[in-house]
Amino acid sequence: MFDDKVLISVAPVDAADKINDPEKIAADVLACAACGAAMVHLHVRAPDGSLTDDLTNLRRTVELIRKKSDIILEVSTGGVSALDIRQRCAPLYYDKVEAVSLNVGSVNLGDAVYQNPVKDVRYCVSEILKSGKTPEVEVFEIGMINTTLELAREFSFRKPLLFSIVLGHIGAMPATPEALIAMRQFIPGDMVWGITHAHRVNNDLIGTAVALGAKTVRVGFEDSHHIDQHSTADTNAPIVDRITAILAAMGKKTMTADEGRRFLNIGRV
Repeated sequence: MFDDKVLISVAPVDAADKINDPEKIAADVLACAACGAAMVHLHVRAPDGSLTDDLTNLRRTVELIRKKSDIILEVSTGGVSALDIRQRCAPLYYDKVEAVSLNVGSVNLGDAVYQNPVKDVRYCVSEILKSGKTPEVEVFEIGMINTTLELAREFSFRKPLLFSIVLGHIGAMPATPEALIAMRQFIPGDMVWGITHAHRVNNDLIGTAVALGAKTVRVGFEDSHHIDQHSTADTNAPIVDRITAILAAMGKKTMTADEGRRFLNIGRV
């Protein structure tokens, strides 16, 4: 049923933004949904854009989105900040959140160190499972895939388990076909995977990933403002629109939000 379909996820907020405006973000997300995005990836941010455990801005954003769209709502439990793991898990207890990102290891991201020690990872996994949210495992290195497989032997993850192969961050795996293929080889066939290309300036690697079997593609200002190598966008919708066109040219269709829920068993025990 889903052989020829790919889920587009949009991460609409640039981490460098100093203003987090729920009305602006929601309007952008609604436009992205109209262009083919089935999932939105958000962080819990304060009005000044900093990461926080205060859900006020997130709740307002979600309420505005939910008035007009059934797009899948995914919220991060990560991001480089001084928040402890309990604070980072705050979105797990918000009933409108359906999926969350799961980070299973520490990694250098540019000048920053993204810290995810094992005890924090185990706590986060436990809370994700208790809350019934669907995890998307963001893997920046091959070792993180191995860590996830070890966790899967201990914890009862809902199937299929979804990986997002994250490439292109300085200090982590490079955004090359060789790195993508290497990462892909470590993911078992009964699990699904997608691509996040940080600092993307063209869509070549996304096309390669889809050709290799990626079932999700994440784009948006959190990763890059580029539509393609020739142009950048002022809103996220043109980026999503271009990815939709690329998928169509490859003989692929975009999943709807409801199809994405069925494919990933979101909301099911």
